[in-house]
Amino acid sequence: MFRPMFAVLVGVVLWHGGGSPLHAADRPNLILIMADDMGYADLSSFGGTAVKTPNIDALASTGMRFTQYYAASAVCTPTRAAVLTGRYPLRFDIRRHFPDDESHLPRGTVTLPRLLRSAGYATAHVGKWHLGGLHQKHLDDRAQSIPGPQQHGFEHYLTQLEDPPVRVPLGKSKTTYRKGGQHLVRDDDNAPKDDRHYTDINGDEAIAYIEQFHREKRPFFINLWFLVPHTPYEPAPSPHLERYEETADGDQLLFRSMMSHMDEKVGQIVAKLKELGIDDNTFILFTSDNGPAWQGNPGRWKAGKTDLHEGGIRVPMIATWPDHIPAGTACDTLAHATDILPTMCAAAGVALPKNVHFDGVNLLPMMTEGRDLQRGTVFWQMDLYPRIQRFMQKPKPYSTEVVRDGRWKMLAREGKATELFDLESDPGETKNLLHEQPERVARMEGELKAWLAEPRRRWDDPTLKPEVGDSANASP
Repeated sequence: MFRPMFAVLVGVVLWHGGGSPLHAADRPNLILIMADDMGYADLSSFGGTAVKTPNIDALASTGMRFTQYYAASAVCTPTRAAVLTGRYPLRFDIRRHFPDDESHLPRGTVTLPRLLRSAGYATAHVGKWHLGGLHQKHLDDRAQSIPGPQQHGFEHYLTQLEDPPVRVPLGKSKTTYRKGGQHLVRDDDNAPKDDRHYTDINGDEAIAYIEQFHREKRPFFINLWFLVPHTPYEPAPSPHLERYEETADGDQLLFRSMMSHMDEKVGQIVAKLKELGIDDNTFILFTSDNGPAWQGNPGRWKAGKTDLHEGGIRVPMIATWPDHIPAGTACDTLAHATDILPTMCAAAGVALPKNVHFDGVNLLPMMTEGRDLQRGTVFWQMDLYPRIQRFMQKPKPYSTEVVRDGRWKMLAREGKATELFDLESDPGETKNLLHEQPERVARMEGELKAWLAEPRRRWDDPTLKPEVGDSANASP
């Protein structure tokens, strides 16, 4: 039954193809699974050999692998904002990982869960958040504090308390996963302690929501953001650690066990969908928030987390939707984290508000029909991280922006070009063509400077109002 969850959302209607309405039974369930710090070659289906990931690989075999998919940043929080809003992190002036202060995704922002929920979808978030509003003081005074998952459109959520006094000691003692269930938050309340491994908690919670929403006969959107394989590296429960003891040791052994554990939970989610008979009507996207940190594998791409070369932003993405996306296919067309919102809304038959600008494009026609994707220049921006989270020196010259125009990739620092690569002939970014293409560089610099000058919807702007068609303070 359609029940609007927020004040009128302008332009949100059910549609499909030529605009005919969708019945509730026609709408697919939507699941977005995002790993944390997983590199391009950390999956067997993307060329990895260190870790066995049969369940995630099975998603690839039943759907489409995107070999040129990009996170919105080389660190986590900007990508998470882009996924939920369909817009560049620059639109909100989010340029680095979550700083543990009062900054947050602005209240009243149109988000993917808001759009889906207004169209009758059940929505739930599970796992890492890092977009603000999950310190204890925010829970204690939610009406006056900054927004969290529910205020951004999720009907339900389960995550960890994100207070530094809680999170930092867990990290230092390397018990984030094994004791992470001691500090849970559910639907804006502190939840009972749970002794299970945090990866089990996340996977099992997603399954519980699938069962609940299926009983309620509601199409659902589940946003599952695993913490794996982010540090601290900890042993996953049996049998995941044991299966790699003869091939790895130290942190690499722990890393492999963590990846294997996540893969198991993905398999259990798919098994539950099949058990309930809804796997054929479920659209699943699996990806990572940025490139790999210390123990992860960027494959043939340069650098990794905190760096804007390919290894820091080029990550796996898999899309599966039986009878819609051809099985066992691969796509080399550029795709971006901002595309997730328009793509999932298209799959759900939800039109986007016409008076909100979205940077992403709908990938569904390309996924299902092989249509060419029309997109212009693509941009990245982040604060300078002078150190890379890899066992190497950060590549120089340093950069804080990227401009991508077809095969051409220009890196820049504060608007000034530093490198230019032809990714078609030089995917490893080894030959800097900056001085050989002055006209191209000048044009791309001009596009970058214009983009950097565009307005930013900062959370601390005293004049900030809810976006058109949304309500900042509406409640379920």
